[in-house]
Amino acid sequence: MKTQIIRELGQADILLPSLVAEGLAANDRIKVRLSALQAAAEHAREPDHPANELAAECHAAGIAPAGIASLISGAHLIGERRLSAPSLAKLIKEVQGDMETMIRAVSAGDAPEGEKATARLNSICAAGLLDASSEIEFTRITRLTGAGQEGGDSLHRLVMELHKALNRLAAGCSKEIIAGAHVFGLHSEDRPAVESFMRGLNETRGLKFNHPGLDTMATRSEGRLLIQNDIGTTDAHVMVIAIEKNTVTVTYTDVHLARTKFFIALLDKFDAKWSGLDRHAAAGMGEDNAFFLVTGQFQAANAADRNDFLTAVGAALVFLIDWNKARKLLRNWIAKDDAARILEWAARHRIGHRAFLELGGNELLGSAVRNAAPTRIGFGERLDQALGRAAAIDFLKTALRLSTEALLAGHSVRMVRDQIEADLVRRLERVESALLAMVLRQIGLAHDLVAAISRYVADLKVRQAGDGKQLAARASHIEQKADRIALEARREVSRLNARPIIGQLIDRAEEAVDELEQAAFIASLAPTALDNSLVSVLAELCTVAITATEAAACGIAAAAEVPEGRSADSEDALAAVVRLVDAEHAADARERAITTLVFTGGYDVATSLLVLELARAVERSTDRLAGFGHLLRQHIMIDLAA
Repeated sequence: MKTQIIRELGQADILLPSLVAEGLAANDRIKVRLSALQAAAEHAREPDHPANELAAECHAAGIAPAGIASLISGAHLIGERRLSAPSLAKLIKEVQGDMETMIRAVSAGDAPEGEKATARLNSICAAGLLDASSEIEFTRITRLTGAGQEGGDSLHRLVMELHKALNRLAAGCSKEIIAGAHVFGLHSEDRPAVESFMRGLNETRGLKFNHPGLDTMATRSEGRLLIQNDIGTTDAHVMVIAIEKNTVTVTYTDVHLARTKFFIALLDKFDAKWSGLDRHAAAGMGEDNAFFLVTGQFQAANAADRNDFLTAVGAALVFLIDWNKARKLLRNWIAKDDAARILEWAARHRIGHRAFLELGGNELLGSAVRNAAPTRIGFGERLDQALGRAAAIDFLKTALRLSTEALLAGHSVRMVRDQIEADLVRRLERVESALLAMVLRQIGLAHDLVAAISRYVADLKVRQAGDGKQLAARASHIEQKADRIALEARREVSRLNARPIIGQLIDRAEEAVDELEQAAFIASLAPTALDNSLVSVLAELCTVAITATEAAACGIAAAAEVPEGRSADSEDALAAVVRLVDAEHAADARERAITTLVFTGGYDVATSLLVLELARAVERSTDRLAGFGHLLRQHIMIDLAA
């Protein structure tokens, strides 16, 4: 009667906030009751499976959980097409009552909309969908809980549209705005919780850029503070937070299970208990006509901890907008799990993915590949195949970061494209540096070989018998290892379509190792009593060869750093090339001195052949390293020109 009098006086607007609060509370109850119908159907079909009794959801919606648990656990089949459950008729009546509460609230603020909703509810009732009985057909449960097929109406569809209307009314009739949230009917002690939630929301809100969403409203209903956020534009993407003293209950719905898990992961530093991830049928929602509902409860030790949790929840919401779109895009370039990890990294570092999407996303990356590496990365080839997994992940993180920084600073799209392309070029150059590191391993093995030969020759000089078989065996093992490295490096050069000159460097290094392995074999056959004059000149030749391998190693190591723009490294690399050429000339001189000594010393044939073949094998290795040096110089000049 009081309500009617106020309406007659034309002051119905003063009732609207409380009616809207009641309507929103009714919306929460309807969702739980429809979920209970689905859970009852599942339990009736599979009674041996544990039943989900929706305890957390009941608490969040203000429903006594015992009745819902009894209905679900007591559900059983009546024939093949129906079920019976305790208090089923009561639940159906309560659903109808909650519908009328929602319509009453909408009618108070938008009479034509309320009339349409009333007519739709009457049609649903006339079809017998809300007939109260202790039995119900499975088809009726589907029609009650589904969102409607091919434009047809349904109870669930009506609930969603009334919910949207209530959100609009709540924004329009709010008595106050707290930090951007539309609020009404709050108590003074509610303000810190709302402000904490909005603090987190406002800290990251800017990262949604031009995307709609994140509208928030708060009200007090049935002794609890309720905070609701619409997140984005998806019908089933909604969050409701219920707060009673220091207990926070988060109810979250989403059409994407992976995004739901992502949201929970962002709050992992809080000891919240999450239940649900239940799948609910809803035609027209998501890829498979379903959405997921999860409930999290955080029992804080004090108000400060409660508010920290609310701030974290608010800050996380912006990273849910277009999350699945970003994940699908990234999956074109890297593995599925890595795409999700990048998005989680972006959220935790307050970078996000919306700027990346606004600047073109896939086209942004495609343009970088076309301009920076048209011959290096083939059409449809993933970045982790071209750059390696770690480098590809780091590159995409950089792309997200640069996009966000650019939009926040108001920079041009062209500037972002140039920065991303430059970063990709640097990473491709680092890939070549990684290939050069493989060449460096080959040179290191060549150094090991000539050092072993040098030690063996030094032992001969003091008439100490070395283990020739051990030397030959070790040299063979090193040569096989070098061959495996060369094979792997050639595969990488081919796969990455790297510069042909890198393949040529690999070839020269492999040839040097082959010559030194042959030299080691010949040295292993040398007699202990070899003439000291011959041993001395051979030792000098080995020292020159050691110098050559050290110069080659210094040159290739410095060359790997030249793409980073370090002029000192290019100077070091070119100086190493000069030392390589000098070493080759010195080796020629030593080899001729040995030849002269052999032909003029009157040695027996076996000794002469052994010394000549050993000297020539070592000298040929310095020839190969000199050729390596010329190729290295060409490689460095290409980098300097770039």
